[in-house]
Amino acid sequence: METKLLSNSTADLQEAAHLLKEGNVVGIPTETVYGLAADARNPEAVRQIFAAKGRPADNPLIVHIAKLEELESVAVSVPELALKLAEKFWPGPLTMILPKHPSIPTITSGGLDTVGVRMPSHLVARKLIELSGVPIAAPSANISGYPSPTTAQHVMRDMHGKIAAVVDGGDCCVGVESTVIALEGEDSVRILRPGYVTKEMLETVVPHVTLDKAILHQLQEGQTVRSPGMKYQHYSPHAHVTLIEGRWPEFAAWVQQHAEVGTYALVFDGEGADLSVPYLTYGTGDAEQAHQVFAKLRELDDIGAKRVFVRAPNPNGIGLAVYNRLIRAAGFEVIQV
Repeated sequence: METKLLSNSTADLQEAAHLLKEGNVVGIPTETVYGLAADARNPEAVRQIFAAKGRPADNPLIVHIAKLEELESVAVSVPELALKLAEKFWPGPLTMILPKHPSIPTITSGGLDTVGVRMPSHLVARKLIELSGVPIAAPSANISGYPSPTTAQHVMRDMHGKIAAVVDGGDCCVGVESTVIALEGEDSVRILRPGYVTKEMLETVVPHVTLDKAILHQLQEGQTVRSPGMKYQHYSPHAHVTLIEGRWPEFAAWVQQHAEVGTYALVFDGEGADLSVPYLTYGTGDAEQAHQVFAKLRELDDIGAKRVFVRAPNPNGIGLAVYNRLIRAAGFEVIQV
């Protein structure tokens, strides 16, 4: 099919909403990354998402809503704690795992009896949900396993000819996928996937916040995938990525000792001038690094990198989300120097 590139004008948003209502798949902007959107209640439409991405069927999708009152049409029950978290963090990059409503088919939930729900803060995303009148299932709009897209051009490159349209809403301001949490009782949550909403932020609402082991470690064979982004290898460019932990002098020495033809480094802003290999930078603070990391991984492929040594970010705050994406991009190949 011919994939239309639409603007965020009223007429184009109405066209995109009509496509969604008719059971088509549309690339849409959110504040986190671009999503591959379809009617979450339409199994055939959702099946097109999996086909376009090449996504495993056991990897659940997140359902997006535009208003809090729409939550009860997606989740069969909503605990008081979920409402408190929604009041604090919605609209925004927080996904909550809740018992799914019967209207949500098992293909959307990855075969689980739960569903991830969030309300995006991106105005274009919410407008499309409102105009279409349906809850939208929207995983990242990339080929499965490849770095997530943060511009409409990334989506067109991955999805041209596979989906009906892409809405250009500009660059994503956050740059990594939403934080995913599971509620565990009345006063406890577990972070399944880190994102812009950090453990410290959640602790302003919830007394007990824990980090799932799978954030920094591989799932065991046969273990259920409770959230998107928990698979072994994910977010990976075609280049071979290795994550390097350590101070700059040791990092630089190690890279120069192990560099081969086609080796690049991905380092912090202000670093790299004394390296003997070509390099890109991806910011200094954790929010900057989250905003840039996927675009830089894609750029390394564009410039022909065969191997990439990445300077590991500080795994605290939003930096934990960046570290989580990079450790999966590297297939858990981490070297300490």
